Amino acid sequence: MIMPLALVLLVVFLIMPMLRSAFASDVQAYTLENYQEDLEAGRVTEVSITPNGGNETGYAVILLEDGTRHVLYATRIAEVEDMAREKGLRPGVSDIPSESSFMTSVLPMLLTLAVCMFFFYMMTSQGAGGSNARMMNFGKSKARLSKDTKVTLRDVAGLDEEKEDLEEVIDFLRDPGKYTRVGARIPKGVLLEGAPGTGKTLLAKAVAGEAGVPFYSISGSDFVEMFVGVGASRVRDMFEEAKKNAPCIVFIDEIDAVARRRGTGLGGSHDEREQTLNQLLVEMDGFGVNEGIIVMAATNRVDVLDPAILRPGRFDRKISVARPDMRGREAILKVHASGKPLSEDVDLREVARTTAGFTGADLENLLNEAAIGAARQNRPYVTQADIRDAFVKVGIGKEKRSHLISDKEKRITAFHETGHAILFHELPELGKVYTISVIPTGTGAGGYTMQIPENDEMYMTRGRMLQQIMASLGGRIAEELVLDDITTGASADIRQATGIARHMVMRYGMSENIGTINYEQETDDVFLGYDLGHENKRSEYIAGEIDKEVRRIIDDCYGKAREIILANKDILYRTAELLMEKEKLTGEEFDALFKERKPEPEPV
Repeated sequence: MIMPLALVLLVVFLIMPMLRSAFASDVQAYTLENYQEDLEAGRVTEVSITPNGGNETGYAVILLEDGTRHVLYATRIAEVEDMAREKGLRPGVSDIPSESSFMTSVLPMLLTLAVCMFFFYMMTSQGAGGSNARMMNFGKSKARLSKDTKVTLRDVAGLDEEKEDLEEVIDFLRDPGKYTRVGARIPKGVLLEGAPGTGKTLLAKAVAGEAGVPFYSISGSDFVEMFVGVGASRVRDMFEEAKKNAPCIVFIDEIDAVARRRGTGLGGSHDEREQTLNQLLVEMDGFGVNEGIIVMAATNRVDVLDPAILRPGRFDRKISVARPDMRGREAILKVHASGKPLSEDVDLREVARTTAGFTGADLENLLNEAAIGAARQNRPYVTQADIRDAFVKVGIGKEKRSHLISDKEKRITAFHETGHAILFHELPELGKVYTISVIPTGTGAGGYTMQIPENDEMYMTRGRMLQQIMASLGGRIAEELVLDDITTGASADIRQATGIARHMVMRYGMSENIGTINYEQETDDVFLGYDLGHENKRSEYIAGEIDKEVRRIIDDCYGKAREIILANKDILYRTAELLMEKEKLTGEEFDALFKERKPEPEPV
């Protein structure tokens, strides 16, 4: 630090005299002899004198008749004044400045030196926020190094198949010679693809912790800056550091931020991002067999990645991190419930059964919300009721009990939600009703009907999709039957039903009239510019037939759903009355209404 400061001081003191001499050469071009000649010739029209404090020196500004100005520095400023008065001029004399010579000469130099030292400190000092925040280190990698990762595969629950796929990577990092001796090439890259919250980052940390190797972690957005070439420089620097600590793992989170498909978008491409991607491709190609660097990356948008980065030799192995099944959810719940006191009525197996489709992050959030609810009520333990309330809050949104609604709107909502609930109960392919409520939610809904699937479904059948359309239309049908009018409350339901029907016709080939043909865009590309460059090969006639088929499916489902609600009209009224009274019904209370129904007498 001393040497750079000494260098700055030397440069400043060398430059300052040069500047002063250059300035002096400009202003001393007008001498006392020039001033005297101009006075004798009558060319001087105005003289302004400024003396220095404490001595006889000073300077004068001379205005000539042609409009030019000259500055005259004199050792005897009084002589300049006397010469002007002899020629009949009345020179203006400024007050003598009170500042000392230190304030006028030395202080500016010291201030300049202080400013230079401050900027030099900001550019080099670690006090500006660490090595990654140095102003001149734009090209340095922002990857964070962890040499002692505590996370292991035992901390990852519910991803048994994914952990098996990574065992080979862990074994290679522990003993690479075992594979190289038989000519095997370990995958250079492992791409973890899955929905947000499924545990991709946790898996990468667990691999490093299990193998006991250094772990470099960086986000894809950390590469690209506003300065051209910074991203490529950071990629080079990151791999240079990784080679020094090999064997190791380089983990790039959200890689789609830097590895998006090239040549897409309106108006060309993003040159800086593409340069960064090109450098990443080059670095991954440059790995030797024995270097021991494994690149792991995570994304939930594998559809936008450039094909070059997905080819063998770069990301050789792609692991799909799926949402956990029922056993996986139960294992995850046990992990997150380990630090929370649970009451005896909490059944984690039941919670796992009712949370189909939840990711690991969703389950952690569910138990956290339940614990917050228990603490809010000053209870030292979490109950099943807390988890149930948290399930509604996470799935639907927080209930707005303070929101005042009229009895008319509450009645409309009660019949609307009951229409949905009856169809959920009567249609065998759909899950059971979990909760019915007429309490407004934070999402803007006047009420809600929650249902839970019986099992984890891998495939969607045609019959189930039709029943989903029927259940979506239940609220509108109930409004028509009871109110003799319709409201805007079914807009989201209609949009959902139309979307399902259109997918059945255009994507899944589930229409006999249209046939087993995919009429959606062939590329299904997410880039607007790329999509505009492809023509729509669907004729206007086919487009009209598709609309007719979608309309036919919706109308057919509407008619069948209306018959079911008409057959349960007594349940419709009884449930709506209870909702008006209690505002919320559980699935058990709703099922009890069907069990209490009196059988109709058989016709004679």
